[in-house]
Amino acid sequence: MDSGFPGDAKCGQKSIRTLRTGKVFPVEEKIQGDRLYFSSGKTHLIKHPCKKNLALYLGRQIFLTKDTFESSLIPFSIPTSMQVGTPEVTSAHFAGSVLLLVVNQKVYVYDYEANFWTASTGIQHPVSHVSGDNCCYSGNSFCMDISNSVFAYLRGDQVSQANIYFSNSRGYRFQKYTQERRAELVGTFGGIFSFHSLSQVGLLLVDEQMAMFSYSDHPLNRSFGLPFDYDRALDILIAPGLKGILIFWSEKNLLVSRNSGQLVESVQVREGQRILYNSIVKANITIHSVAANENELAVLTEENNLYYGSLGIQSSSLIKFADQNIWSQEAVLMFTDVGMLEILTPLRDVLFPAFDFQKCRLNIQALLMDPQLQAGVCKVELLQGEFENKMYTIDMNSQLELTALMIPRPGTLPVPLVSVSNPHSLGLQAVICEDGYTYDGNTKHRLNISLKQQHHWGRADPNFTSSIKRPTISTITLDIANKEISCVDLKPLTALISVGCDLEKKIVIQNEFSACYHGVLDPVALQDNYSYIIEREAYDPNFQGQQAKKDLEVHYPYEKLGCPLLAYYDIPWKPVVELWREGKFQEVVEAEYVLLEMNGLFTYTYSLTAGTAGCSAQPQNWTTITKMAGDTASFSWDRENYMSCHDPNYHEPLRWPDVPYQILGGQTENKVVFDQRNGIYIFFISIVDPSYSYCRLETTFSVYVYGAFPLSIFPPEITIVLLTAATLLSVWLAYMIPQLLHTEQGLEGNGFWVRLYQRCRKSGACLWGRC
Repeated sequence: MDSGFPGDAKCGQKSIRTLRTGKVFPVEEKIQGDRLYFSSGKTHLIKHPCKKNLALYLGRQIFLTKDTFESSLIPFSIPTSMQVGTPEVTSAHFAGSVLLLVVNQKVYVYDYEANFWTASTGIQHPVSHVSGDNCCYSGNSFCMDISNSVFAYLRGDQVSQANIYFSNSRGYRFQKYTQERRAELVGTFGGIFSFHSLSQVGLLLVDEQMAMFSYSDHPLNRSFGLPFDYDRALDILIAPGLKGILIFWSEKNLLVSRNSGQLVESVQVREGQRILYNSIVKANITIHSVAANENELAVLTEENNLYYGSLGIQSSSLIKFADQNIWSQEAVLMFTDVGMLEILTPLRDVLFPAFDFQKCRLNIQALLMDPQLQAGVCKVELLQGEFENKMYTIDMNSQLELTALMIPRPGTLPVPLVSVSNPHSLGLQAVICEDGYTYDGNTKHRLNISLKQQHHWGRADPNFTSSIKRPTISTITLDIANKEISCVDLKPLTALISVGCDLEKKIVIQNEFSACYHGVLDPVALQDNYSYIIEREAYDPNFQGQQAKKDLEVHYPYEKLGCPLLAYYDIPWKPVVELWREGKFQEVVEAEYVLLEMNGLFTYTYSLTAGTAGCSAQPQNWTTITKMAGDTASFSWDRENYMSCHDPNYHEPLRWPDVPYQILGGQTENKVVFDQRNGIYIFFISIVDPSYSYCRLETTFSVYVYGAFPLSIFPPEITIVLLTAATLLSVWLAYMIPQLLHTEQGLEGNGFWVRLYQRCRKSGACLWGRC
């Protein structure tokens, strides 16, 4: 039953409604399991960032709703089979499709879709908190990785000795988390967080009523975030949207960071354009509940006051609404939409176990119309872009172009402001220009935004940019500088940028003139379960260049490989590698790559050695890579483990300059040289250049080598000796025979051959009956 919802903007007696459903006949209170309760004296509400109707209320009672508290609910409980002991909850987090709860210093997982409980594994020490974030762009692997990543930890230990656990399985399994240089850090451990929009992990250090963040990766791991006041424990709320917005609050303080803790600022209290208080501490109020969405912030105080502010890309401030009778000990704030705020209060029912919920709905835009608030008029009528709430991927050497449209109010000239959350990885360039007029004469302004890796802009110091080998994430936000608080419906435009692998990319081996095209092989025969034999002298199943013990029969996978390329054995050769994206040719790949015959054939080498390739260090090869990989995989040479022998930072001494140089492409003219053997080679190819793409670009293809004559049975040295001897003997006989015919022995020999000829002639005549 719903008591109605009048449209009054203020929360007077008429605008309050009570949600009461499913109650007809009184029943005895029966709650299965141990009833959970929140340890903090304050009330909290956690909304799922992606599933807007899903929320968890934390107070003296705990409630889990799937319809934004639009129905009566029984207090949340955990099955007695979990044997939690004291059912006290100290922390909670939505991780994708599950809810994580820290109950009595242990982590439990509740699958709210399957209604299934389980205890997390791998945690060997008491924990008090869990932390994580959610990515709401479905269908992307790296987005799923964000939602699956969770930390579990215990506040209050020395940071160098704190036990921290990490899970990449949404909290089902944890393992001990280690971070370089953590033993050198000084202070009390205040928490650990995945700052995905900065591609960093942040450790909160607390020392002598001051706190600051330490970061995990280059370039931020060489310094700390700016210190800020931390005179008492602060709850940390990560605003949804992956923009790096953090909200720190306690009963007497409220701080905000827009760059993942690098700079933490006090929230001001304003009246119109005038600053009343530079911080909440000076305002002398007691905070009861805090709520935030992607762009807005609301605060409910025990003094019956409601404060509202915008989480814009410039300094945050709050304005105070008129005094209202809205506070209670169990009340909590909840944003239901942009500019729509509810004050939620659970109500106990003495006849039923399920609690009802009282809702007071506030339309922020309507409240700001009060002239006493001096909210001002929004100077922008329209701000839109096709990239809003979308996700893009920028691979290495790629560029992304975005556009936006801004229409200001007549007589105003607002300034658009573009920012990225991770400037160490993503660089931008923006140009604004006039783009015509609206029907009522307003000027339209078009903003063109170019994005690419910070490395490739050429404007940043290497000590500022993140490692180019590491995929990163950033958000881009377009907002209006000094935007009036009355621009409630004018949301900033935000997009998520993955600086990493573009899954639409693939490599293709050019095959314009195949063995079938030249009639060397028959495509019909290749499709008819074709197989061929590799001699045992030509292959090694262990890829070590040693002869096998028996011949190998290979079935040719025509469906996968098609007709083989054609290569003449006596001409050095290398494949033409093409890059394709979404079915369209992009370019010929000039980056470094490696080949390996998949059946272990070793009857080929390379035209260059380590010395002739100009290596300054000993180059890698398949033998060293296979030893490094162990039993994991034979084809494990890729961009992540490749080191160029031309890299000045690679210090492996060049001990064997005469070994074959097994890397093709790049700055050398290295090619494959085949032995004197005809047949099919099936090659695995992998792009190993770490500066070409974040993807593991690899494929397989086949080559038919022709033109080689069969190898001689005898060694070539013996053949040369025999031919030379036969030639000399022929010359000698040509000289000696005429000389011998003029001697007495020569005349006798000549008579012998004449008589023999006459006898043979006579015998032949008798044979034919002419004797």
